[in-house]
Order: sequence, then structure tokens, then C-alpha cells
Amino acid sequence: MPTELEDLVGFIAHPNPQIRKLAVENLVPYSTAQPSIFKTEDLLPVKNLALLMQDHPQIAEHALTILVNLSADEKVLELLASNDRFVDSLLARVVKPSEPNANLLAMLLANLSKWDGLKKILTKKQPPPEELQSHDLVLNQLMDLFVKGADGSYNKHADYAYLAYFFADLTKHADVRQFYLTKQRYDDAVPLTKLKVFTEHKSDVRRKGVASTIKNVAFEVPAHPAFFAEDDIHILPYVLLPIMGDEDYDVDETMDMLPELQLLPPDKQRDPDSSIIQTHLETLLLLTATREGRELMRQVKVYPIIRETHLRVNDEGVREACDRLVQVLMREEEPDSTSKVKEVHEDDEIVDV
Repeated sequence: MPTELEDLVGFIAHPNPQIRKLAVENLVPYSTAQPSIFKTEDLLPVKNLALLMQDHPQIAEHALTILVNLSADEKVLELLASNDRFVDSLLARVVKPSEPNANLLAMLLANLSKWDGLKKILTKKQPPPEELQSHDLVLNQLMDLFVKGADGSYNKHADYAYLAYFFADLTKHADVRQFYLTKQRYDDAVPLTKLKVFTEHKSDVRRKGVASTIKNVAFEVPAHPAFFAEDDIHILPYVLLPIMGDEDYDVDETMDMLPELQLLPPDKQRDPDSSIIQTHLETLLLLTATREGRELMRQVKVYPIIRETHLRVNDEGVREACDRLVQVLMREEEPDSTSKVKEVHEDDEIVDV
């Protein structure tokens, strides 16, 4: 005899919307407490939940919440992420300015991006909503959605913060990293430059995801000149500002720093999340992979900033990252040195996402 809980799972696909709503609403807590109940009959309950994404908004909300929780499971993740029709429907809905469950859709996208096969999204296209004023390439639409939706002005129901985690996981793939470094014709912008302004955003999720995205793209060493160039990506101030606080520097040190770092307010605070600070430090270490990068960092006095970070952040991971960076910046250069920072390049994984 089926249990009451098994009966409830069976009602997910009931033709009566009121019964469907009652079923998925009551099943939400079981998606974390007892996820195995959704994995019966070759994951049929998960397949039914996926169909409910297009149901009444309240039913869709509960179904999406369950799917977000269940997609931590490898089999559920692959089932959803490999389903092109489901992914296409998800992408079409998340960009709609009136979509009430857009944040849940963004969270689900962030989870699905952990499946390596989702990098196929790089070539996906769909007509953009007129309000978004974007491009037919889906990645461009999601980038514009992340930027324009940050303050709730595009969709009053959403801020799209979890797309930052989606970007971070996708940039583990080299071909996706190239997209972030390539100027797009429709708006004449390099995608990475759209993200860098969020390294000091109020949202922890945005800051963490953007920091990891920048770090992953920094593995593309041939692009480092563009990272440093003021008329190109110009990433250094956006990586350094989050790790700086209200400390005072010697006048000589301050005068040589980047202009954006010279006149900070007296109440300036460094990022409160030590894992984000560590990610930025790892990005800086990646950017020392060339002699040009190392010499530029010495010239603009990155060392004093790292010195103060080491003194003021009581976190072992941060201090170790500071030590590694200082060792590179303070060592003497050999003639025609082109050494790479092997200890970081061996690990092409994002941190804490």
C-alpha cells in the first residue's frame, strides 16, 4: 500500500489545479528532508515538476523551489540540464519582465550550470524581450538581465542575483571565458566589463559570484594586457577596492596607487566575507603570471594593500593567499623572466560557489 506521502507525490500531475497546488505546496519541505520520494519511477515526479514551471504562478513557485532543492542531486541535475526543451523554456521565461518567479528560475539556472554539458548555452539564441534591449544570443540577454535587473527596475519581482553563480560556473569552460573577453557588436561592450562594477555591490550573492567569474576568466593569460588596460577591461581597481578598508597609507604609496584608490571615504570598509577577499587575492595572483603584470602591480603599489589586508583580516585562507602574492611581488626578477604562477593554474575551480 502506498503511504500518504507517496500519494501526495502522485498528485503532482493531478488534472485539478487546486489539488496540484496543495500537493506541491505541502511537498516543499520534503525536497530537503526526504528527497528520495521524488526519485521513484525513473524520476517521474521530477519530470512532472518540470512541467509545472509553466503552470499557475503559485504552483510554479512551489515546483521550482522543489527543483532547486533537488537539483543538488547528480541524477536530477543531469535529467533537467540535458533536457533542451526544459532549458529553452526556462531561458525564455527568466528574461520576461513580468515573470513572477524569475529569481527562482535564476537559482535553478545557477544549479544547472554545474552540469558541464550546459556550456551548450554559449550558442543558444532566442528573441529578446523588447524591454531588455538586448541581443539574440542568450548569454548576452542574461548579462543584460543581470545588469538592468539589479535594482528591481526591470522586473519588480526579481533582482537576478543568482545569475552571478551561473556565470561563475560557466566560466570554468575556456570557450565561455572567451565570450566574456570578446567585444559584442550589438552594444560595443566586453561582457566582463559589465560585471566588474558589482564587486562592491550590497548583495553577497552578486559579489561572490562576480568575484569568482572574474577569477575564472583571469586564467586566460593572453588576455591579461586587456585586463590591465585603462581603455579596455581595466579590472585592477575593481579587484583591489573590495579588499581595502579605512587604513592610512604613506603619501608616497598613495600617490603611486591607481587613481580610483587614492581618495577613499573615511568610512571605507573591506568586503565582510573573507571568502570573497580570498577569491580577489587569487585573481591578483593569476594576474602576476606575466612579468608585465608583476611590474605593473609593483608600480601601482599593490603590495601595501596586501600588507594591510594580511594584518587586518583574521582568516587563514586570506593570509595564505596574501603570503603567496607577496612572495611573487617581492622577489627579484630574473632576466627575461616569463615564469607562470603554477600553484594557482593547476586548480581551475571557482572558490565557494
